[in-house]
Amino acid sequence: MIVSNSTPLIYLAKLNKLYLLREFFAEVYIPREVYREVVVRGKEEGYADALLVEEAIKEGWIRVENAPLMKNLEEYGIDRGEAEAISLALKLKSREILIDQSHARFAAEVAGLIPRGTLFVLLKALRMNFLTFEDYLEHLEALVRANFRMSDEVYIEAVKLGRELAEK
Repeated sequence: MIVSNSTPLIYLAKLNKLYLLREFFAEVYIPREVYREVVVRGKEEGYADALLVEEAIKEGWIRVENAPLMKNLEEYGIDRGEAEAISLALKLKSREILIDQSHARFAAEVAGLIPRGTLFVLLKALRMNFLTFEDYLEHLEALVRANFRMSDEVYIEAVKLGRELAEK
């Protein structure tokens, strides 16, 4: 079980790899604001990834839950979806959270959570042979083309880690 923020859901769906979350975590919980960001707004804007997330919710392995909003999280400059995701992870006593933005990852750490993200899921897929190294590299490139925000340093480190996993 894990709680997710919007970005990992959106980008894994864009890569057609949303199913990896079910494989690795069985159940994924999202707060209502993340549902609004990903499914409601996504459908309004015509994004196919919104339909994939909606289908996973209908299948029951992504679950939408109410989350108490912790006020002190706002001081980290995170948005409502990020704050609700952190609050929900704490409510459900999850150790990990899927969250990509650096400021939100910092807030999650301060709250005692272990932040994971889209790249973590892809690396895990590589390690568990759901992806080849070539597939992994193609997905990294697709993330960049889809405007996934990562620094050059993070990209280089992701390639290096992927290569190390593939050589094992």
